[in-house]
Amino acid sequence: MPKNTWKGQWDLVAISALVLLAFSIAFGGASRNHALRLALVELASLPLLVLAARRLILSGLWREHLFSLGLLAAIVAIPLIQLIPLPAAVWTSLPGRDQMVLALELAGLEPGWVPLSLTPDRTWGSVLALVPPAALFLAMLSLSHLHRQRLAQFYIAAAIAGILLGAAQLASHGLYLWDWGEAGQIRGFFANRNHLASSLLIVLPFAVIFGAATLRQRDQRTAALWFGALFAGLVVVALAAIRSRAGITLFAPVMLISLLAAWIAAGRGRPGTGLLVMIGSIGAALTAVAVLALPPVLARFDTEGAPEVRLERWPLVAETAQTYLPLGSGIGSFDAVYRSVEPLEELDGSFFNQAHNDYLETWLEAGWLGIGVILAFLVWYARRCWSAWKSPPSREGDLQRAASIGILLLHSAGDYPLRTITLAVVFAMCCGLLELARRTDQAH
Repeated sequence: MPKNTWKGQWDLVAISALVLLAFSIAFGGASRNHALRLALVELASLPLLVLAARRLILSGLWREHLFSLGLLAAIVAIPLIQLIPLPAAVWTSLPGRDQMVLALELAGLEPGWVPLSLTPDRTWGSVLALVPPAALFLAMLSLSHLHRQRLAQFYIAAAIAGILLGAAQLASHGLYLWDWGEAGQIRGFFANRNHLASSLLIVLPFAVIFGAATLRQRDQRTAALWFGALFAGLVVVALAAIRSRAGITLFAPVMLISLLAAWIAAGRGRPGTGLLVMIGSIGAALTAVAVLALPPVLARFDTEGAPEVRLERWPLVAETAQTYLPLGSGIGSFDAVYRSVEPLEELDGSFFNQAHNDYLETWLEAGWLGIGVILAFLVWYARRCWSAWKSPPSREGDLQRAASIGILLLHSAGDYPLRTITLAVVFAMCCGLLELARRTDQAH
């Protein structure tokens, strides 16, 4: 097929990706009680899924990404396997099914065919929730560099809109898109302030690196450089106002690595005025926060806060996960499983609906298969990071290094960012950008 016949399809894929990203930001900022809004995001992802998959197949690009596509297939396959009906002789012998068998016996019912998952409805929901990030990942593999850069820039604009919405929420104690959570918090488009903080940390390296790249290109238009510097300072102030422990803790490593990537984007030369301006804006913002808002920020790290609660409950989650090994209790079943083992002394007005540790929760819900997929992902991530960071300064390399920083694996160790569809979609965007480091590496 001649190359120019793809022009309309490329445009259509880019438009569909932009629509999906917009829908995910507007309707995907919660991890629970959002079935209708999540359905809108899933429906918006279907055209992109078809168009991007068709493009990859007809162009043959899929052959360049066999490992990552196989990894994506494995992620989708785990919940689908857990939904396959099993005969009574099989599922009753699985670990952790004793209470189900006992309940049927007390009710005088004969065990029938049931799936491996203890909560099939939530497992089905998890399968459908994988469609938007999968669609955007496929799209990133087939879009042009210009379109990929435009999507990243759109997300930067959305992050600024989220900060402005958060400022309005702080001032009015209203304008929340989600009904739960404390009034007066800054949550932007999200239901959880930790996830708003994560979204800012994901987009921070893109803004900083885009600005620094103008120094390498000797671009006379310095708007991008000044924007990157101002945006970095804005993120510092926003994180202090949001008061997310995870966001504040992760800011330093994300910012330091972003500045290293910015130095590479600027040409790996002696740091010039542009980079010093960027560092100065960050320092000024940190100074302002220290002078005006340090006590409230430090109060969030009080030893009597929430982190100790989740740390105290992780051993019970790990012990429960052992009960359901090797196959797990089913994707999406954490809430039901934990409620069945929660000690009476822990029952109060709050509830522990997530493990606040994606790795631990995956171990409980998906068993050793889930851990295997995580390990395979870490291998993929390490290899692609190596390719991205050793490549010379270039527009493609800038995007890839920014994406490698934006994949916040550490936040998943103390929270559940990827259970929120907005962050799952942006995570997929970063993964798609980083996967292209393989192509860049081969080109050199």
